[in-house]
Amino acid sequence: MYTSKLVWITGASSGIGKALAIRYNQLGAFVILSARNIKTLTEVKKQLPNPNNAYIQLLDLEQNETFTQITQQIIDKFKKIDILINNGGISQRGEASQTPLEVDRKIMEINYFGNIALTKAVLPYMQQQKSGHIIVISSIAGKFGFYLRSAYSASKHALQGFYESLLLEEKKNNINVTLAYPGKINTPISVSAINSQGKKHGKMDHNQATGMSAQKCAEIIQKAEQKNKKSVLVGNKEIKAVYLKRYFPKLFWKIIAKQNPT
Repeated sequence: MYTSKLVWITGASSGIGKALAIRYNQLGAFVILSARNIKTLTEVKKQLPNPNNAYIQLLDLEQNETFTQITQQIIDKFKKIDILINNGGISQRGEASQTPLEVDRKIMEINYFGNIALTKAVLPYMQQQKSGHIIVISSIAGKFGFYLRSAYSASKHALQGFYESLLLEEKKNNINVTLAYPGKINTPISVSAINSQGKKHGKMDHNQATGMSAQKCAEIIQKAEQKNKKSVLVGNKEIKAVYLKRYFPKLFWKIIAKQNPT
């Protein structure tokens, strides 16, 4: 099914991105692994079922001025991009009132502008080939706000607005979009999250440590892409909060206020 497909994954050095790389590589796809750290990407490549069917491309989501050139280099080398998985990003642990605007801007620059800038770089080639699929790894925080996540939640809400618009516009070009909303997933995202001082949180939070495995999360996302789903919620009982907010908003706010932010 994926033997002739090229899948480009950002944030591929750990967590959901790494699990997606392993998943697609195992299914036969050629995977391009992107993140900032060559050492961790090299280790991920070694762990792939078919490491020869992979390529490492360094990418920093804060340096979106490089994306057009990088994308052109990939096209020159591999001729196409079938699936783009915008997974890279950064989380947050800090109250809004204590977080300076520059931290908000940093999170938005990485999670939103870096994300859509890569899509805008890849899109012309997908339009030309009249096919493509863009998978966007949002968050359950993209469905409602939560403690210590004001900028993070805002960046994920912004992704929903952009990509729901894009999927309507690009239907004519046979380009599909799947928005994935993971809940509590066992990844190191909390460790690299930044606090109100812009420094690493540096802790594995309980919500991540007890969450769904990244492997199971990747499987659900890949199957959603295969079925051309426009959106998919991923997680355990915490994803019920999305439906609770929609149908029983008063009850939702009572329950969410009692949840542990970490």
